[in-house]
Amino acid sequence: MKVRFWGVRGSIATPSPRHIAFGGNTSCIEIRAGNRLLILDAGTGIRNLGNQLVKEDLSSFDILLSHTHWDHMNGFPFFTPAYNPACKIRIQAGHLIDQGGLKRVLSGQMTQPMFPVPLEAMNSQMDIEDFRTGETLDLDDGIIVKTTMLNHPNGATGYRIEYEGRSLCYVTDTEHVPGQPDRNILSLIEGADLVIYDSTYTEEEFPEKVGWGHSTWNEGVKLCQMAGAGSMAIFHHDPEHEDSFMDQVEADARSEWENVFAAREQMEVELA
Repeated sequence: MKVRFWGVRGSIATPSPRHIAFGGNTSCIEIRAGNRLLILDAGTGIRNLGNQLVKEDLSSFDILLSHTHWDHMNGFPFFTPAYNPACKIRIQAGHLIDQGGLKRVLSGQMTQPMFPVPLEAMNSQMDIEDFRTGETLDLDDGIIVKTTMLNHPNGATGYRIEYEGRSLCYVTDTEHVPGQPDRNILSLIEGADLVIYDSTYTEEEFPEKVGWGHSTWNEGVKLCQMAGAGSMAIFHHDPEHEDSFMDQVEADARSEWENVFAAREQMEVELA
């Protein structure tokens, strides 16, 4: 598997010269598993990914959404392949099956007066599907996706993608309870090659943000070490954390565990 980060920021995009090194686009990750393409989340980073896919003339892929807060879906209306009749796109989410479904939410954000172009204008071959978080998805071609519930307002889904003996886990957005390791996450990430973990806050910031639905790199490292994971990506950077701050975050984290790094836009990681 190959992983490429197209958006690593949380909450809101930060287009400023102080966010260049790590990137200002919100959550979006590209995964190549054999000949298959998977996309995790549709934050503002998906616009640049879509432009790249047009250049490569790729026309079939899956999008898995962790949840549908704005920073994880508001790039979707600008995803160029969705307007191409030749493209086949399957979009799935696991937290809305009892709340009217994913199609209702995607359509809702593209409704006037919030947005002038309706979902129906996306004339790709689009399948929008709901599953129940906790289920295992078989995406064919040897790709298995395990899911678990995360602790986040309005619900969120954590993913474990397995392909040819390699595994990647996407664990954002989630809030930990100090001193109580999340058993759902531990089970999901056990032995994973790479865990992409919600590290929005520092330990000093966290007490004032309880209830906001996010975690720290410190907790991520603890969980990864408990679960025997191979490495961890610090992800979902707070918009207030500028490049110099993120450099220090990464240095502090690596002083505790050498197998952790801070995700940056355009960074590529190969699991081989």
